Amino acid sequence: MWFEDLEPGLIVQHAITRTITESDNVNFTLATMNPAPLHLDAAYAATTQFARPVVNSMFTVALAVGISVHELTHGTTIANLGFEKVKFPAPLFHGDTVHVETEILSARPSKSKSDCGIVCFEHRCFNQENLLVCRAVRNALMQRRPADQAR
Repeated sequence: MWFEDLEPGLIVQHAITRTITESDNVNFTLATMNPAPLHLDAAYAATTQFARPVVNSMFTVALAVGISVHELTHGTTIANLGFEKVKFPAPLFHGDTVHVETEILSARPSKSKSDCGIVCFEHRCFNQENLLVCRAVRNALMQRRPADQAR
């Protein structure tokens, strides 16, 4: 979607869902050099309040944003400008299936780039029980619709 399509208040229920595997969690955790036993050591995790390994929260937020790309920003994002807020109100576990919705919180023209705008997205990721597991607010620099692609 172009900057002009991303109007504040728009909520997109993303079609893609994803079941998290142990392999997803272990591979991501190892690739990012995170040695936390809560993600990698089932025996250790069994002694925690969760009683099993917890999915790495950085994987969770990356997946939430990634799921949104196909329907919102594929081919139109110039740059991810940053995250204002990221919350993980509940953990994810191996075997959980996530779905994501995104709300456009704000959109404004760029002050320095006339062919772009800045959009604030709120991505909300839920497990199969519709429990919120991640909420991330981020800003991105988005392309405006080219004149030759007018509606």
